[in-house]
Amino acid sequence: MPINGSESDYTTNFMYNIFLHRRILKTIATTLLGAIFFCGLMACEEDLAKVNENKNKNFPSQIIHNAYIVQRDSGFIKLKASAPIIEKYELIDTPYVVAKKGVKIDFFDPKKPKVPGKITAKYAKFVEMKKFYEAKGNVRIVTNEGQMFAMQSIYWDQANRLVYTKDTVYVTDKDGSTLIGNHGMKAKDDFSEYTFYNNSGDFSGAKIPASQK
Repeated sequence: MPINGSESDYTTNFMYNIFLHRRILKTIATTLLGAIFFCGLMACEEDLAKVNENKNKNFPSQIIHNAYIVQRDSGFIKLKASAPIIEKYELIDTPYVVAKKGVKIDFFDPKKPKVPGKITAKYAKFVEMKKFYEAKGNVRIVTNEGQMFAMQSIYWDQANRLVYTKDTVYVTDKDGSTLIGNHGMKAKDDFSEYTFYNNSGDFSGAKIPASQK
C-alpha cells in the first residue's frame, strides 16, 4: 500500500523511475561505445600511419627481361645497352635503374660513329637524375682505339664526362704492351685523355695520351 497518494500515483512514479533509469543507462552505454569506437579509430589511424611510415618503397616498379636500351642526343646514338634483366626503382626519392645479372654497353664517339667502344660488367646501376653510372664485377672496357681496360669497378659521371675508379686498372694495348694503374685512374668518357695513379708497365710514352701520377 502507498503511504501518500493513490495507487495510480505510485505506479506512475515507479514506471517513470524505471524509464529514467533505463535512459541514463542507455546514455552511459552510448557514451562508452562512442569513446571505445573513437579510441579504436584513433588507434587504427595511428597503426596505419606507422605502417605507411615504415613501408618499404624500395622495390622495382618495372622489371624488363632481355632489355635493350638506346640513348640518343640530338639524333646521335650515344649508347646502346643490353641486359638479361633490368629493374626500375621509381617510387623512392632518387630513382635508379639496375642490371643485377650483367650488362653490355656500346658507347659511341661522334668522331668515330661506326666503331663503338664497349663495356661489360656483372652489375650496373644508373641514377637518371644525376646522369651517373656505376659498373662492378669483372669490368672490361674496350675503346674505339682498341685498348682494353680491366678493373673490378668503375664510375661514369656522364654530366661531367668523367670516368674514374680507385681500383687497380690493367690496360692492354693492341700490340700487347701493358700498363697498370695501381691506385686507379680518371679519364674523359671517350678515353681520349686519362690519368693513372702509381702506374707501372711497359707502355711507351707515345701511347699514353695524358699524365701519370
